[in-house]
Amino acid sequence: MALLKRGLAGEPVKILQAKLGVNADGQFGPGTEAALKAYQTQHNLAADGIAGPDTFLAMGLPELVLLTVGTRGEAVKTLQTALGIGADGIYGAGTAKAVKEFQEKNGLTADGMAGPVTLAKIEGFSAVITDEAIAKAQSGDETAPAAGAKPAGDEVAEAPAKSIWKSITSIFS
Repeated sequence: MALLKRGLAGEPVKILQAKLGVNADGQFGPGTEAALKAYQTQHNLAADGIAGPDTFLAMGLPELVLLTVGTRGEAVKTLQTALGIGADGIYGAGTAKAVKEFQEKNGLTADGMAGPVTLAKIEGFSAVITDEAIAKAQSGDETAPAAGAKPAGDEVAEAPAKSIWKSITSIFS
């Protein structure tokens, strides 16, 4: 699942830090964790210092959302409801199967992970995950392919290799 927590580094961390108003050095350290916990407390989220889909959506960072097996929370419930399956808020094999079927029906790469491109086509997310959010997810500075990289379902072939989306999904490749 796409979570940002203490010890991680990279472009998604910089984006989170900028939104939190802390030094955007790309290193998720104690300052970022403290600022995130404060944000989560203020917005009635689980104040665990870990940024996941519910936190990203609350912060207006839909480009960082990735729902996949193991993800839990309100975003998963919204997805499950929209897909017409049991909405327990836990992304398990049944949710992955339903997402894969949705992706196949909608001309997306069917990998069973729900990122910005998939979610933009799903009721409950389409107003939040706009074309601009998708473009942000697919933007990046580097254009050389990462070693062993392969496209994920929500990535377009023209996207830079070090896009935010590639950073997020690289652990699933």
